[in-house]
Amino acid sequence: MAKQLGLFERHGVAVTLTREVGWATIRDKVIYGELDAAHAPAGLLVAVQCGIGAVQTDCLTGLVINLHGNAVTLSQKLWREGVRDGATLRDYIAGTPGRLTFGIVYQHSSHSLILRNWLRSHRIDPERDVQLVVVPPAQVHTNLKAGHLDGYCAGEPWNSLAVMSGMGWVAATSAELEPGHPEKVLMVRRDFAERHEEEHLALIGALVEACQYCQSPENREDVIATLAQPEFINAPMRAVRMSLGSTFDYGNGRVEETGSQHVFHGGDANEPTHAKARWVIENLARSGAVPDPTLIAADTGARCFRADIFHQAQQLITL
Repeated sequence: MAKQLGLFERHGVAVTLTREVGWATIRDKVIYGELDAAHAPAGLLVAVQCGIGAVQTDCLTGLVINLHGNAVTLSQKLWREGVRDGATLRDYIAGTPGRLTFGIVYQHSSHSLILRNWLRSHRIDPERDVQLVVVPPAQVHTNLKAGHLDGYCAGEPWNSLAVMSGMGWVAATSAELEPGHPEKVLMVRRDFAERHEEEHLALIGALVEACQYCQSPENREDVIATLAQPEFINAPMRAVRMSLGSTFDYGNGRVEETGSQHVFHGGDANEPTHAKARWVIENLARSGAVPDPTLIAADTGARCFRADIFHQAQQLITL
């Protein structure tokens, strides 16, 4: 939306957007300098900073782009077998030979952490009782439809697309499971932030204004129409509208009012606070996504989540 609204130009920064196939590709392109900045899961930032699953690279964020936006989606086959929630899923797993397969979009993203925590909360061991596989976000619905996945945790609109197509239903949203959790951040290498400080701050300023635009209900149809285009999300407009509406369709007749399925702006939503860093780091350990928490240095949160940079950019907006 920052590009569509001319906000980058207004802030004096030239930006070329590229659409990538998955988070691992984005990770590597940031590490090796093919991307100067990226919209990335907060957990990916921490993992790269600590050299977990990737070449260790000093990275940081001066902006949290959104809170929430994910959901746990299960197949209609499981619904037909009597699964209605985590408890009945546990019973189904206990009485069925073989392991169910669930998709996550990145090993250290919030999707992985939330799904792992949800399974554990229902006494389902994500390492022993089910199989977790990494699938790019745009491919989770296709793999659910083909029967390769029994469910997944992904961002929108891929959960709404499963409901719309009749292939799946939503067991829980991340707003319900982890209220206020940080989702995507603006990830940059530390050397970029230091060498191109003015551009970095201008980039954050433009994106803060875009976040504010996306949060306003009167702009939602414009956002939906833009995101549905082939060069962006390339999903049916109906699915995008379902994911961004004032109500949320969980499937199988359950539709509820929701005001926080996505939070793009408001309060301290965009500030990379210590509390947001703590959520990411604690859940990387608690969920089992990082089996050895000592791999995460004690100062990782302070080094990666830079509220001071965010406030510098905020001052430029108000000048």
